[in-house]
Amino acid sequence: MDRTGRPRDPHIDNAVLEATSDVLSLVGYARLTMEEVARRAGTTKPAVYRRWPNRQFLVLDALVRRLGLSVTRVPDSGCVVCDLVDAVGVFQTAYGQMPPGVLAALLADCTGQPGLRSRFMTKLFHPPRDTVGRVIDRAKARGDLRADLDVELAVDLLGSLVYCRALFGHGPAQGETLVATLLRGMAANTRESTGDHQHALD
Repeated sequence: MDRTGRPRDPHIDNAVLEATSDVLSLVGYARLTMEEVARRAGTTKPAVYRRWPNRQFLVLDALVRRLGLSVTRVPDSGCVVCDLVDAVGVFQTAYGQMPPGVLAALLADCTGQPGLRSRFMTKLFHPPRDTVGRVIDRAKARGDLRADLDVELAVDLLGSLVYCRALFGHGPAQGETLVATLLRGMAANTRESTGDHQHALD
């Protein structure tokens, strides 16, 4: 229900989110306005504000919708290298495909807005981390990774390169190279062999 008590029209919601993605791609985060989003969505600015309190919340929801993070498949081939490369791809999809400059600016706007930061963490930050964490948990259970491996730290290590390159745009994330490099310290053996897959880590 919106603030007037009338049922929300999902068609307007979808049109506004789609328009927000379009405006982000065209003019970037700093120049995005609620007026332009409303115009492109074929609705009014008050209708947009009934659904989102400010442009930061609107952009966040548009990114979540665009990136499809609400339901994330967890790779489970039984090969730790394959699964981790696939899982790093979740980070790459989530952050590498954002319009330039959006991630850093939106994160900066979370300062002083606890509700926005909480939603950012819940909707945009944690879903890809949870996916990678589950892959690592399964690999530990199979004995492919060290029993004493700190899963949270491993997730941070795998995600940090993707975060950094999404923020600064100075190069691709190179998932296979990243996984091979980190597995030299995480793997139970320096030559990982699982089923029909063999990967030299030394």
